[in-house]
Order: sequence, then C-alpha cells, then structure tokens
Amino acid sequence: MKVENSKMVAVNYTLTVDGQIADKNPEGKPLEFVCGAGMLLPKFEGALMGKEPGDKVSFTLEPADGYGEIIAEAIVELPKNIFMIDGKIAEDILFEGNIVPMSDAEGHRMNGIIREVKEETVTMDFNHPMAGKTLNFDVEVVSVRDVTPEDLQGSCGCGCGDHGCGDHECGEGCDCGGCH
Repeated sequence: MKVENSKMVAVNYTLTVDGQIADKNPEGKPLEFVCGAGMLLPKFEGALMGKEPGDKVSFTLEPADGYGEIIAEAIVELPKNIFMIDGKIAEDILFEGNIVPMSDAEGHRMNGIIREVKEETVTMDFNHPMAGKTLNFDVEVVSVRDVTPEDLQGSCGCGCGDHGCGDHECGEGCDCGGCH
C-alpha cells in the first residue's frame, strides 16, 4: 500500500537543523499520522506521497514550508513582575532558554522562550522554536494502512496513549518529544 491521503502512515524520522539532530522518533516507536488530516507540515506529507513501506526519503524544508520566518512582533519585553508567584518573583524559572507556558489576554495558551532577563523586564519569544530554520529530514516509511475508527479517537499517534495531545502538553507525561 502506498502513502496517500486518508491512510494511516507510520514513519521513522530524523530532523536535522543547523547540522545537529533536533528531533527524532524514539527507537521502536514510529510517528503515526493520518495522511492529509493536517497533523503534520503539508510539505512533509507531500514528500512521502506514493512511497511504500521500506522506502526512504531525504528532503529539506525551507522556513516558508516549515514553521515560517521569525516574526519580530512575537518577541516582546514583559515586566518582570508578571512572573510573581505568592508575591515573589519566580527567579527559578527566569533563565535564558527556558520555555514558559503563558496565556494572552483572551486566555489563549502559548509557550514563550526566555531570550533575556533584565533588571525590570524579561524578553520573551513567542515564535515557534523552529521558526526561521531550514529543516532537513531523513524519513523511512514503516507502514501504510487503512484508517480504523480507533485511529480517529484524537490521538496524535506519538505514543501518548489513549488521550490526544490536546489533553496534555506533549513532552510532559509522554515520551514522544512533542507533536509535529
């Protein structure tokens, strides 16, 4: 069976960014997804179309086909006092590179990466961590099959269990390395 829309596809992959491995599926736990359901980057899926189990493909996605360019407006200075817990600045979370879950004024949850901690402010970057990056993939198709009703229960296929990734922050409580 070949990779096509509406098929359940399992792949082993390695993502290399700037010459370093940035992500890969855990050994023995291929990434599973319903092709064409919008779970993965469209150009990632497109590179797999027509492939069969055992086929290997390497391809590169430029930022525009990956997670976009860096948006300058998504890098903001926030007052340090918004990081107060029980009346004290949460110094233990305020370090460069830390990812901090936050909510905007409308209650939308988002993750920000701390870029700089100053005396009165914290520079937060709300771009996707892979924004502006060229993504190099090495992918092996492990299996292709028809979708079952169980496949449509909301799981991302990352090995998270019986819940979908909307039920938790991937990387917390699951070993999938994040949803893709």
